[in-house]
Amino acid sequence: MKSLTNQISCSIRKKETNRPLVLGAIIIGMFMAAIEGTIVSTAMPGIVGDLGGFSTFSWVFSAYLLMSAITVLIFGKLSDLFGRKPIYTIGVIIFLVGSLLCGFAESMEALILFRLIQGIGAGAVQPIALTIVGDMYTMEERAKIQGYLASVWGISAIAGPALGGVFVQYLDWAWVFWMNIPLGLLSLIGIVLLLHESIDKERKSIDYAGAALLLVSISALMVVLIEGGVHWAWTSSPIVILVSISLAAMVFFFKVEQKAKEPLMPLGIWRDPVIAISNSVTFTTGMILIGVSSFLPTFVQGVMEKSPIVAGFTLTTMSIGWPIASTIAGKLVIKIGFRPTSVVGGVSLISGSLIYLLMSPSLGPLFAGFGSFLIGVGMGLTSTTFIVAIQSSVSWKQRGIATASNMFMRTLGSAVGAALLGGILNSRLQQYLINHASSKEVTINTANQLLDESKRSSLDPAVLELLQNGLTISLKWVYGGVGVMALLSFMLVLFLPKPNKKERPAQL
Repeated sequence: MKSLTNQISCSIRKKETNRPLVLGAIIIGMFMAAIEGTIVSTAMPGIVGDLGGFSTFSWVFSAYLLMSAITVLIFGKLSDLFGRKPIYTIGVIIFLVGSLLCGFAESMEALILFRLIQGIGAGAVQPIALTIVGDMYTMEERAKIQGYLASVWGISAIAGPALGGVFVQYLDWAWVFWMNIPLGLLSLIGIVLLLHESIDKERKSIDYAGAALLLVSISALMVVLIEGGVHWAWTSSPIVILVSISLAAMVFFFKVEQKAKEPLMPLGIWRDPVIAISNSVTFTTGMILIGVSSFLPTFVQGVMEKSPIVAGFTLTTMSIGWPIASTIAGKLVIKIGFRPTSVVGGVSLISGSLIYLLMSPSLGPLFAGFGSFLIGVGMGLTSTTFIVAIQSSVSWKQRGIATASNMFMRTLGSAVGAALLGGILNSRLQQYLINHASSKEVTINTANQLLDESKRSSLDPAVLELLQNGLTISLKWVYGGVGVMALLSFMLVLFLPKPNKKERPAQL
């Protein structure tokens, strides 16, 4: 194993690379991509209050996550063909162009389009950054470096909500996107000037057909989940057509993957029950994560009438619980094993979702923050455990593919979750307003005014109460969906097989 690792590392070491400075550039790039989730979530109520388009709220997340999920595997293969540095550079440039355009968006439709561009870049930044680290360091060194990389996620998750609240309240929501530009430029300078690699000329086929089919299938499904019951009836022709397209594209995707020389998603690794269950739970926990981070700030600002900074606090507690639990999980896995550790995480996820179901405006943001903390603990315990379990169940040659599949499933789960839970929110709120609004002028997009303090204060008290009650009830349905995903996650981890005695996670 050491010789194989060293052989890969030498592709970067043939010409002296300043590893500490390159690592610093990688950390900056990972921070830029990692902070994007929580900082945009906190800013979304302010963005909707400015641009409108409450019914397209979830598309801002879905567009970004969809493109990231599809391109992450493609960019990984391109980096094998053309080298890490050029693909990473292209990814960062695309990400920065998308970020710049997002800040200038003057409509929700434009913002969604620019988020698509941003998501394409994100598909290269995170996986290639991890690959560069794997190339530069041996297995023994990498164990220590993982601590630095894990701290990036913890710091970005804690800083994101707070920064998002500050930008919205004191500057402008555009800075949520524009702050990426100096970070991306710093990362680019470090990689372009300091990273030296020799590229293997061996050509490798890229599964473009699989990527296209997966894009079509997931895109069609997301449109159904978001628009079903809102703009189109569930039994309408557009819904039936889109569902048929999604299913047909998925069937063809599996056929293509079986024949592809280097498939986008190697199906063989899914025969391992550890990988199959871990990735399945990662998919459901990705839905939980996006459900919390996307819609909790809306409740805190629109119903509790708190500031963006307070809304950011309710997400920050999740970000505190996650890195703490991840550290604990690394020790628990060694002492008690994969399954007991992930079961504890599953219990925490269920507990957090119950807090959200019990949440009311009178209980305040501290109550909401406690629920987020429990979700963070559950995510930390499960995500760390799954990575260790997956990597211990495959050979070294398959470890990169297996790890990439887990990252893909989380992103895909978040993308589908944003669409599904956003669709639930829209359909329930629209139905509530149809049943209770005395005027047809009060529509789902009137809820935009809840998220802007000045507009909210100008609303008629009866309309304000109507909208807040409707949003509260609708979000109960959303968090009911989160609860179902938490329960499903818990049930799945019970089926994790016990590792063989020969497999010792402590040695990874």
